[in-house]
Amino acid sequence: MLNLESTVLAVDDIDVNVMILEEILKDDYNVLTAYNGKEALDVLRSAKTLPKIILLDVQMPVMDGREMFEVLKHDDAFKRIPVIFITAENDSESELLAAGAVDFINKPFTPEIVKLRVKNQIELKNYSDSLEEMVAEKTKEVIRKTEEANRTLDNALQGLASVIEHRDMESGEHVKRTQLYVGTLAKHLILSKSKYADEVLKMQPEVIVKSMALHDVGKIAIPDRILLKPGRLDPDEYDIMKTHTTRGKEIIAELGDVNASLYLKHCEDICYGHHERWDGKGYPQGLKEDDIPLAARFAAVADVYDALVCSRVYKAAIPYTESVNIILEGKGTQFDPILCEALVELQDEFKKIALQHS
Repeated sequence: MLNLESTVLAVDDIDVNVMILEEILKDDYNVLTAYNGKEALDVLRSAKTLPKIILLDVQMPVMDGREMFEVLKHDDAFKRIPVIFITAENDSESELLAAGAVDFINKPFTPEIVKLRVKNQIELKNYSDSLEEMVAEKTKEVIRKTEEANRTLDNALQGLASVIEHRDMESGEHVKRTQLYVGTLAKHLILSKSKYADEVLKMQPEVIVKSMALHDVGKIAIPDRILLKPGRLDPDEYDIMKTHTTRGKEIIAELGDVNASLYLKHCEDICYGHHERWDGKGYPQGLKEDDIPLAARFAAVADVYDALVCSRVYKAAIPYTESVNIILEGKGTQFDPILCEALVELQDEFKKIALQHS
């Protein structure tokens, strides 16, 4: 049965290839067609409903698939549309996946493979869209609440974070623990009158703690085959996993003006910056030292500590003292030196948090 809400755009410069794809998909989807990248962009701009997915040939005249893909990635209207590349023997599939393609289909076409890959990616897109919409709607709702309603913010955010955690196969307590670690760090820096004390007070520690709930919100956009992989990720998969920082920033931006809300600003700083490194070798921006937002530096220590002391599907838990020592090895390279020194003084409190919320 034709589902007009599920539209597919097939782009290939060979007439017969376009005809074959249309014939394979026409019973299940509304199929739009184009014969080069420029024509495909014109189709997108005039379409009443954007396609759920684009099947994009790599080698084409006028504008090839790689050129069109770059245009899509920088266009706010189109950058969220998943792209499956149509590849020939001499195309680098790993390069295309690393660039952001969700999958690829080899020529000559195998009908069942085409149908399954399109079906799987559309289902994943629908799932991702529904989760992102839920996050946006729920968070907008709590932001609009009065002060009385804001007392329910922690529970609302914990529920949203749990959606992400359960998809990530976490225990359900990871967000709670990292929030408590960050709160403990912030309190210590204020009471010890550290060089960060005044800055932390201005940042409102309780708001930083609440913002930690959404530090991994971008993971809802990561495909299950990568997010749930039990073993180590290969380089291409790791490149895709790293995009959870940028996708998280995009989701936060949809919730409101980050410059008008301290809460949203901390959310953005944390989800976008918690994988930056003190030495500038982190991602996604390669920020260095104090250029990394302080809230993100808090999150980096808390997130890594929890990852070390807790078991995961791909690793056993590491003893508490050893975990602290591992973080100390990154003092001045991966982590803010002042926060590392604070961790040494707080390690018993961190251990207590980990044990009480395991």
